[in-house]
Amino acid sequence: MRTKGSTVVVNLQREDEVTVGLPPRFLVEPEALSLGPGQVAGLSGLPGTGLTRVGLSLIVPYAVSGPIAYLDVRGWMNPTAAWELGVEADRLVVVRSGDVVTWGRVVATLLSGVRGVYAEIPNGVREAMLRTLVAKARSHRTPLVLRPVTGALPAGIAHLRLEAKEVSWEGTDAGHGQLLRRRTVLEASGKWAKGIHRTIEVEDDGTNDLRVVPHLGIAATRRLA
Repeated sequence: MRTKGSTVVVNLQREDEVTVGLPPRFLVEPEALSLGPGQVAGLSGLPGTGLTRVGLSLIVPYAVSGPIAYLDVRGWMNPTAAWELGVEADRLVVVRSGDVVTWGRVVATLLSGVRGVYAEIPNGVREAMLRTLVAKARSHRTPLVLRPVTGALPAGIAHLRLEAKEVSWEGTDAGHGQLLRRRTVLEASGKWAKGIHRTIEVEDDGTNDLRVVPHLGIAATRRLA
């Protein structure tokens, strides 16, 4: 891990360190962009910024010891995003449901039965429900990634908050072509960041692990609006 001002450069995934009690490939570097058992991450940002793969990368290490689940509210999730990160097909559960009434029960059930959960949040879910699920994630020691369809999580819920600020695409022009590489600038905060807002730039070429690159100010960055 290297730091430059408020910018922290870390590896999202590493395969060379294992801690007793944690599944293989689990990040044990103290400043690593990762989730420990029972910890919660909150994602916010527009579609197309790569947050799905970033969020999945936080729970992918747990797939070596059991299935992980994705609760798809928008109906957009492509399982390839998880397979490309190394998740075996039989270790990925995708549940599609945008019903606000049953959403909480679905997430609670998943937290009790899988090793990690990525859950999109439909509009209308109350803060009290979110806090109940966070407590359940902690009690079951199941890492939980929450991504509201719009807006962000209430304060104090997430151990790690990631907000997409900027994005650039390589290989596409005016909506045409093949996406070869995507770079997303994220702002990280929460207990993980120890009270400091940190800027992280993630490079994603669509295969294998995501990479955090050691510089900012990428060319042709499209600011999110």
